[in-house]
Amino acid sequence: MNFTRAARPPSRSALAGALALTLVACATTADDAEAARKKPHAAPRSDDAADVVTYGRREDVMRFATELAERRGWEPEWVQAQLAQARFVPTVARLIMPPPAGTAKSWAAYRARFIEPQRVNAGVQFWNANADALARAEAQYGVPASVIVGIIGVETFYGRITGNFRVLDALATLSFDFPTGRKDRTPFFREELENFLFMCRREQRDCASFKGSYAGAMGLPQFMPSSINQHAVDFDADGHIDLLGSPADVVGSVASFLAAKGWERGLPTHYDVAPPVDSRDRALLLGPDIVPSFTAAEFAERGAVLSEAGRQHTGLLALVELQNGDAAPSYIAGTQNFYAVTRYNWSSYYALAVIELGAVVEGSRAKALSAQ
Repeated sequence: MNFTRAARPPSRSALAGALALTLVACATTADDAEAARKKPHAAPRSDDAADVVTYGRREDVMRFATELAERRGWEPEWVQAQLAQARFVPTVARLIMPPPAGTAKSWAAYRARFIEPQRVNAGVQFWNANADALARAEAQYGVPASVIVGIIGVETFYGRITGNFRVLDALATLSFDFPTGRKDRTPFFREELENFLFMCRREQRDCASFKGSYAGAMGLPQFMPSSINQHAVDFDADGHIDLLGSPADVVGSVASFLAAKGWERGLPTHYDVAPPVDSRDRALLLGPDIVPSFTAAEFAERGAVLSEAGRQHTGLLALVELQNGDAAPSYIAGTQNFYAVTRYNWSSYYALAVIELGAVVEGSRAKALSAQ
């Protein structure tokens, strides 16, 4: 979530970047790092290779720990001890890389990964088992149960795929050895590492005990540490927030997150729309991407044909295009609530998959209840 992508990343091929990263990670000084970059490329090492760096040997990491402790008012020895357990993980550095250039997007293929019988059946079972918590979350936060169920299904297949990386290792790798070849997100991951340490102190848990995605996302909803600290709730009132073992906490936390990101009670997520035929009008409406920026009247002025419900919409809309490879793109008119779902993961494909999975699960559950 948020950075995430746990349970959904396409395969990555970034051999050169991963090799350079691995060499640099083993250097203990700036001069050593520079010399390492000039070495001939070698075969990539495994996560368990004997020479993969342990961050306790890195002076820059221990210096970061001391500065963090001073800023937070923590014991320097505690922070250093936590980071000393962390290891550089080559697989994390490889998975964080973008897909190969020229990879075609396909909404139809993306949708098929999530709206399929096994995941739908698992969604029905999750809904049945947690109907009370879902109803309570919808009443409190205004977020429909179907959207909550859709997010959990897309994120982790209802808990089947929550990630097996040590979160401490993943966040340390991306904080201190973010790979070259893509936009540097070192500051983001250092903030997440700080949030993770804060979470561990609050919950009085060993930092090395948490497992998650290659990006450091955790639990059934795949929250990053900052999202846990800001938006997770103790929805079962047991005194702890448990996003792995408490479905109630998971449900309440997802609803809390969406509400904080601008979810509006009772508002649809999107409407059907036919895009403008004129390429200039279409380009103008597509300009803001997923950000709602135009009224229904402005859609009409530019030649976009909304459904009847869409024409009655009083807020702003976004014309959202989803590519289908060589086939014609799909289009929807996204509302503020569609935009709120993209705050969970910055992707229109993700948001629509969440919405449609939740709707299919809801329909399948209703059909089963009717049959009973």
